[in-house]
Amino acid sequence: MVDYQPNLVLSTKEFKVVGSRPIRHDGADKVTGRAQYGADIQLQGLLHGKILRSPHAHAKIKSIDASKALEMPGVHAVVTSADWEQPSGKIEDLAEGSIHNLRFLSNNVLAYDKALYKGHAIAGVAAESPHLAEQALAAIKVDYEVLKPVVNFREALKDGAPILHERLQSLSNPGLRAGGYKSDDDTSKGTNLANQFEFKLGDIEKGFQEADILVEKETNTSAVHQGYIEPHTGTARWNTDGSLTVWSSTQGHFNVRDLMSRMLGLPVSKIKVIPMEIGGGFGAKGIIYSEPVAALLSKKANRPVKVTMSRTEVYEASGPTSGTNVQVKLGATNDGKLLAAEAHLT
Repeated sequence: MVDYQPNLVLSTKEFKVVGSRPIRHDGADKVTGRAQYGADIQLQGLLHGKILRSPHAHAKIKSIDASKALEMPGVHAVVTSADWEQPSGKIEDLAEGSIHNLRFLSNNVLAYDKALYKGHAIAGVAAESPHLAEQALAAIKVDYEVLKPVVNFREALKDGAPILHERLQSLSNPGLRAGGYKSDDDTSKGTNLANQFEFKLGDIEKGFQEADILVEKETNTSAVHQGYIEPHTGTARWNTDGSLTVWSSTQGHFNVRDLMSRMLGLPVSKIKVIPMEIGGGFGAKGIIYSEPVAALLSKKANRPVKVTMSRTEVYEASGPTSGTNVQVKLGATNDGKLLAAEAHLT
């Protein structure tokens, strides 16, 4: 083993920047309140959007009746997943290495035929005030067929478990981690297993046989939310020339633009995304939740619309890290040399 020598002096030269305490370029704006965050945007004629969410963890959406909400004075628009084209979501339509399946993404923004978790977005409303928008949500009638939920992967993989996506294709391909649906002529049994693949190098069993010591460990983790201070928020203005401007609390405005383009059927040249100051993200604000709903509402109402999630909505309906089951087996010699390692991650 290489001798460890701590506290090595890497340099005796003084630098202008390294080791100094430069003034943050955004510091003054943030401490004086001049910084503009996503929810701070104010536009002429701005409407306030709210999202109706499923009270059920698993349910078929049989019908949505928004007529009473639309009759309310000050309510300008209601949108559902019927207001945009549904991507096929089929594996055969995905490019190799796809990060997202657009069908899954769009159905998460607004549920199509099923609510898949408590808090799943069902419909959006745009009104003159946030309070009026909330009252309009209460006037929307949704007919659900409540189904048995699946609450962990072990239950999901059992025979007879409720199937969440009836057409889900079970894959063994690390290049298609986004998952997707089966082709129309595939009549195989439904599954909750989206993908299962293996990376392997060398002779694992030989390594274990030659090892002096074997260590095995199983660990379970729960879903953990990033807990950023600022909730997700998006403001959209569908302009008279058919272009779209979006103000977003995002860590990746080009990704927001590209996803909005694909979901709304607009060329990227027609979409301008303006990233606002961000009140925390930790990698979780590179995806879209409220922005497409705001855009659809703006198009229908012919007014700019802001949709800001509440703290409860953030925890229920945005993307924390998934809960996992990790099983690890290590084989080593008595002097500490690793000979084999095997890990199963679910």
